[in-house]
Order: sequence, then C-alpha cells, then structure tokens
Amino acid sequence: MKNHILKLLFTIILVIGTSSIFAQVPPPPPGGHGTGGNVPAGGTGSITGGIGILLALGAAYGGKKVYKAWKDKDQIED
Repeated sequence: MKNHILKLLFTIILVIGTSSIFAQVPPPPPGGHGTGGNVPAGGTGSITGGIGILLALGAAYGGKKVYKAWKDKDQIED
C-alpha cells in the first residue's frame, strides 16, 4: 500500500513540475525572419546524413548483439 502511495505522489509531483516547465513560452524570432521568400523557420538543412549515420550505428550495434548471442550459444553447446 505504501508503495502505491509513493508512486501516486511521485506522479503528481512530476505532472505539476513539467506543466510549469512547459508554461514558459520561448520568445518569437527576430523581426524580418523569412522575408526573403517562403523559408521555414528551421532553415533548409538536410537531415539525411544524420539519419544514415544513425542507421549504420544501429545496424552495427544489432550485429554485435547477434554475434555475441550466437557466440554464447556455441559456448553453451560445447
């Protein structure tokens, strides 16, 4: 019972704390932003390079985990 009360209290504190953090609205961008045409506020940078790096790292990590599991399986059977 005590554990449930602590979880409920922690959840309430977390919700109240995050609502006050999200209430702070950032200031608007400086005047004249995007006046040179239809330019989004975030810019026109490409994210494809970053996605490729993340995919390669994820594949390498997954390959490492599969290799380790395969190696451990062979050691158990011997």
